[in-house]
Amino acid sequence: MFKKILVPVDPAEPGFAEDALSKAAQLARDYGAKIHLLGVCPEVQSFVASQLPEGWQKREIDETTVILDKIGADLDVPTGAVDCRVRMGSVYHEVIEEAEQSGCDAVLMTSHKPGLSTYFIGSNAAHIVRHAPCSVVVLRPE
Repeated sequence: MFKKILVPVDPAEPGFAEDALSKAAQLARDYGAKIHLLGVCPEVQSFVASQLPEGWQKREIDETTVILDKIGADLDVPTGAVDCRVRMGSVYHEVIEEAEQSGCDAVLMTSHKPGLSTYFIGSNAAHIVRHAPCSVVVLRPE
């Protein structure tokens, strides 16, 4: 079974990852897997960033870290089974790179139901499934 599971969490919508977090916690309890939570803060174009208050990026990273730490602490898993990381960039690129760099052997994530926009441009989940260096499990909410 999986030893290290990457669970991407949208810092703007952390509740959306509940199903993936629940499954990851179950795997951690049943098989001794480690859970690697990842929050990705979107990059802001430089002309927009220049209009934001000084230190906005550090505050965003700090706030996301607090969110991930709380999620990790609330999971029903053995002590030391969760670690957290925050990255800046595009979601699919950062998830793929983090899975590679951190040695995860699975990505477990929740995906929105496909709509017309994802039909034409694709979704983050679709990019991750196609390019991840490990297994990917995508859960869909009912």
